[in-house]
Amino acid sequence: MLCIGIESTAHTLGVGIVKDGKVLANEKSMLFEYGIHPRKTADHHADVFPEVLQAALDKAGEAIGKSKAPSGSLGLAKIDRIAFSQGPGIGPCLRISAAAARAIGATFGKPTFGVNHCVAHIEISKHATGLDDPLVLYVSGGNTQVIIKKGKYYRVLGETLDVGIGNMLDVFARDLGSRGVERDGAKVKNARDIEMLALKAKKYVPLPYTVKGMDASFSGMLTHAQRLAGKETAEDLCFSMQETGYASLCEVTERALALTGKKQVLVCGGVAQNKRLQGMVKEMAKEWGCEFGVASNEYNADNGAMIAYVGTLMGRTRALPISKCVPIQKYRTDQFGI
Repeated sequence: MLCIGIESTAHTLGVGIVKDGKVLANEKSMLFEYGIHPRKTADHHADVFPEVLQAALDKAGEAIGKSKAPSGSLGLAKIDRIAFSQGPGIGPCLRISAAAARAIGATFGKPTFGVNHCVAHIEISKHATGLDDPLVLYVSGGNTQVIIKKGKYYRVLGETLDVGIGNMLDVFARDLGSRGVERDGAKVKNARDIEMLALKAKKYVPLPYTVKGMDASFSGMLTHAQRLAGKETAEDLCFSMQETGYASLCEVTERALALTGKKQVLVCGGVAQNKRLQGMVKEMAKEWGCEFGVASNEYNADNGAMIAYVGTLMGRTRALPISKCVPIQKYRTDQFGI
């Protein structure tokens, strides 16, 4: 089965093609200048979609050609099904993948499936790591959740009470950038810059640490760090935000381990690319005798292959009529069964 997946929940337009669990293509284009402007980002996705789509078809055609001649671009008529990121995400951005799925589905008469973006991150990470029943720490820009699967559905055991940890780091990075803080000659603007600056820190600066049961909160830490900007070095503040925020994530994940007795721990989502977070969760999992897993950055960053992969797992009866291929902006992880 060949499935094409289209991702456009936020800053990334991705097109992936999966055949029988194997990723044949995973092409993308991202617009992240100084935060995300919804309409400008959606326009970018619409503009680059034909190019990214063609690149994915070409790459998939080449992959198929290695085992079955002739190689070359794969035609959309050869695709068996279409999957698109239905939510959660930014409204104008989500509409691009939905519109593309409707157009391709109607033109070629292919079954079309709406995929939950969060579940796609989890499923592609499970596939990549080989973990089958993990406790999941899902961390991204807009989402921070501790999750397990029960039956067909994922269950959220704990989550952020305010802002996702990725958004918190991005907001602080942009605040530093507005103050003239630079990394490698460019203004600091995102969580990746935070990670790099933290490596040059000389001390830890105490920041608010908020855990409430299985939930965490990051807004107080962000506000306090912003007030300290200019009084403490950017490097020390970046280091301290990571240490404080990631420690709270480890605490709620550890509580979930004690509750569930899981023997596998998976961290996934955009923030899972952070090496410090990976190290802290891995050490915590080791202390509990748990297997630890994290996928490569290609799959933790937003991508189309994860959407296509989940599309291959969905029963044919879940195909949507064209009129139902619309965004669900607040699509919770526990609302999508697989």
